[in-house]
Amino acid sequence: MENKLQSTVESGDRGQDPQDGTEDLHTLVASSKILYEKNQTIRCPFFEGDVTLNADGFNHLLYKTNRLPRNVKAQLLKLRLLKKALRIIQKAGTVQEYRVKIEKFGKVSKDGFTKTKQVEYWAFHHIVGEQKKFLIRVIVRRIGDGKPHFWSVMPHGKIERQKLYLEGIDEELE
Repeated sequence: MENKLQSTVESGDRGQDPQDGTEDLHTLVASSKILYEKNQTIRCPFFEGDVTLNADGFNHLLYKTNRLPRNVKAQLLKLRLLKKALRIIQKAGTVQEYRVKIEKFGKVSKDGFTKTKQVEYWAFHHIVGEQKKFLIRVIVRRIGDGKPHFWSVMPHGKIERQKLYLEGIDEELE
């Protein structure tokens, strides 16, 4: 299965500019969803186990945490970086960022309280691209004692003053 992922992830992925606007959003969402559903888990050396690809992570590429859709440029960028993100998870041996938060889960109960859980975030940074090099950050999340799962991918800063996108893209971890 790992070889199948490797070939799927690497095909047509080298040197593409994530800002290249040749793909339609609906086509990109459909092809990304197929890739995402084909590979339900990815072996990650850092965790010495699997990282799950679940619906939460895919939805986070398209929607913010408050369930509002991301703008189209942000969705296109995150979806174009998805193949690279899966490859980075496969090779990640060192974590660059680590955060722990207590977050609300579920609905407010009758007594007015909301359940909370500890949530951990790991960020793996990687320089990608051949002609145009840029740094991306891949986020893996774990809720409570659950399994780590893919959460997000985003550009992280500039290399050689290169802008990855125009205005309007939120770089939110949340």
